[in-house]
Amino acid sequence: MNAHERADVVVVGLGPGGEHVAGTLAEAGLDVVGVEAELVGGECPYWGCVPSKMMIRAGDLLAEAGRVPALAGRAAVTPDWNRVAARIRDEATDDWHDQVAADRLTAKGGRLVRGIGRLAGPRRVTVGDRTIEARRGIVLATGTRPRIPSVPGLRETPYWTNRDAMAAKELPESMAVLGGGAIGVELAQVFARFGCAVTVIEGQDRLLSQEEPEAGELAAAALRADGVTVLTGTRVREVGHGDDLFTVHLEGGAEPLRVARLLVATGRMADLGALAVHTVGIDPTAPAVPTDGQLRAAEGLWAVGDITGRGAFTHVSMYQAQIAVRDILGEPGPDADYRALPRVTFTDPEIGAVGLTERQAREQGLRVRTSVLPLASSTRGWIHGPGNEGFVKLVEDADRGVLVGATSAGPAGGEVLYGLNVAVHAEVPVHTLRHMIYTYPTFHRTVEAALGALR
Repeated sequence: MNAHERADVVVVGLGPGGEHVAGTLAEAGLDVVGVEAELVGGECPYWGCVPSKMMIRAGDLLAEAGRVPALAGRAAVTPDWNRVAARIRDEATDDWHDQVAADRLTAKGGRLVRGIGRLAGPRRVTVGDRTIEARRGIVLATGTRPRIPSVPGLRETPYWTNRDAMAAKELPESMAVLGGGAIGVELAQVFARFGCAVTVIEGQDRLLSQEEPEAGELAAAALRADGVTVLTGTRVREVGHGDDLFTVHLEGGAEPLRVARLLVATGRMADLGALAVHTVGIDPTAPAVPTDGQLRAAEGLWAVGDITGRGAFTHVSMYQAQIAVRDILGEPGPDADYRALPRVTFTDPEIGAVGLTERQAREQGLRVRTSVLPLASSTRGWIHGPGNEGFVKLVEDADRGVLVGATSAGPAGGEVLYGLNVAVHAEVPVHTLRHMIYTYPTFHRTVEAALGALR
């Protein structure tokens, strides 16, 4: 490529959403340049969704084997982290090499430029000493990076983020996890099931603080059942490292923790300043790029994915990417609608949720009715036996008679969520939901009972 060149569209960041935009527009006949500073495919396939779910699948198998004596006879398993690490390296990430993904983009007609992309004014992107002018526009899809808390001493230590955890070839004997959100609790449970002594430290009063209180209580109980020490309402005062051990000093005078590894899982953040968004009139200190319903951030500028602040989820990125593609191609389509945003914490039990929590609904001034039913109260839950922990919680806007939120937790919590997602998104009347036929015996039949229990 020349130092100064042109394209129809420049996509900065080739995670799931950015890659979809670039590939789809290229297939539509546009001249597309995709800019990626790291691996084509982004966080999800190399350090997030895919490798973590491989870990979780392996840990769940170990847990299920432990339930055999109660139901089916005798079983003995010996955890082997090498199997997990090898599968992640060989099957999921190609040893963290992105040639397959890069070839996928170029086969569709896109051009790949490796390097850090920065805005240089409307419809202009620089990558090193190269400038690319975009005739139709630019799509920002650069994602987020781990948020590292300003704990004294922490930044001077060799702490882990999710990337280090995914690439671990050997399991540490002990680990402290800073943060009790989805990433923290998922990895804590997996590592504990493979024999690591894990402590989770969460500053809020419960785990999964953005979800229903019942979800946080369930996650804490599940982790403790796997031997994890759960410290909620606890803050770290200082961190040190020496003799191959971390020393984690807690506020309140508790005994300091000494662990082999420290995993920081305290959320993620966008770095808009690094993108030079000020050159197109966007506040570089903002937490996210503001977008309209068609994902437009400015004239000739779109943004998709984590950088929009709508949740660090691949499914949100892909949803937004489809809308942005339509808009760039001039095709009509509905605005983005986040009322029924679904999310799943892939612990055992899985904790799926969609829409508003009870608290959020009340804060919006809705007249709310709710119900909570344990999964074990259903026939399928009772049959399942050990490992059947979970519940269904419904949040109804009583004035409109529709669900505005729901949580489905249990052995298949993320799958049961689908029907609730449809109900919230389509605003199916509760009266209609009550008169459906619910398959017997299934976990999702608990939803029928929960509808009848709304108060």
